[in-house]
Amino acid sequence: MSNSSKVVEVRGISFLEFSGSQPELLTNLFSRMGMVRGGIHKEINAELYHQGDIHFISNPSNGGNTERFRKIHKRGASAIGLKVTDSVIAFELAIELGAKAAELTDYAIPAIQGVGASLIYLVDDNAEKYLFGKFGFQRTGVINPFSNLVRIDHLTHNLNKGGVERMCQFYEKIFGFVRVRSFEIEGKKTGLYSEVVASRCGKVIIPLNETKDDKSQIAEFIRDYNGEGIQHIALASSNIYNTVSTLSKNGIEFQETPDTYYEMIDKRLPEHPENVTELKKHQVLIDGGEAQGGGFLLQIFTKNSIGPIFFEYIQRKGNKGFGEGNFQALFESIELDQLRRGVI
Repeated sequence: MSNSSKVVEVRGISFLEFSGSQPELLTNLFSRMGMVRGGIHKEINAELYHQGDIHFISNPSNGGNTERFRKIHKRGASAIGLKVTDSVIAFELAIELGAKAAELTDYAIPAIQGVGASLIYLVDDNAEKYLFGKFGFQRTGVINPFSNLVRIDHLTHNLNKGGVERMCQFYEKIFGFVRVRSFEIEGKKTGLYSEVVASRCGKVIIPLNETKDDKSQIAEFIRDYNGEGIQHIALASSNIYNTVSTLSKNGIEFQETPDTYYEMIDKRLPEHPENVTELKKHQVLIDGGEAQGGGFLLQIFTKNSIGPIFFEYIQRKGNKGFGEGNFQALFESIELDQLRRGVI
């Protein structure tokens, strides 16, 4: 990163922070997901969980941004730590480029305002070592294979009308992200528009979703969440069948997929290499093929896990998409649930 480049160069995701008034629920959730507790913060009421290169912080403490975050959103993903070369230089450049400095922080790391009431911490190697050290945690290079989770694949933002373009410009201007794809989803009564931005290093990918009406699942999220925010977090798995089997035994609940979906797979993706019986058994979705840029991906979504926030588990087999071919079916499935609940 240099001032001459006029963007803050990102090198990946250091951590995600979550906050809620009932931290025991997060402890229970992360444990069932196969995350290992890496330690308790020495100064504030926070805990670190990890698996592979995934680091989650549960922070219900008061006095910092998480307290402000809970007053607005109640619970959710309250911060993301983006890896940079130099935290101080990155912060100064971000402010110069128009980012808003965080009014309150929970850690001694420079931060700017992110989506909704969340923060973006700018984390260099020393800052990460300092932060994780506060939990008594040190990187060992050993990957815990409990549920085959290896890294954060992507995370989405749910936004108000007009929010996609606004946040695209934010990530482009501050971090030099590029737009990699866009798509629209139409249900029977509602719809959404999505544009995907990615860091130059390719390790930070953010689909930005905006509602096309006032009753879509995006609009419902914004009402429940009391504003814009991170909607779901996708975790990459090295073996999604093992992941689903393990997490199901641990009590993680996944969204159901109609049997008809699996009946259509061979027709929709005739060249796919998967065993449809195994896909159906684990309720895993498949997408890809030449129409989606080649290769395939396997994915599954949980039910809402932290308020309106849910998780996705994904295994990429040469495909760089996001399951666009599955979105329509999933959108209609969630829309059906909304109809049953009388939301639309």
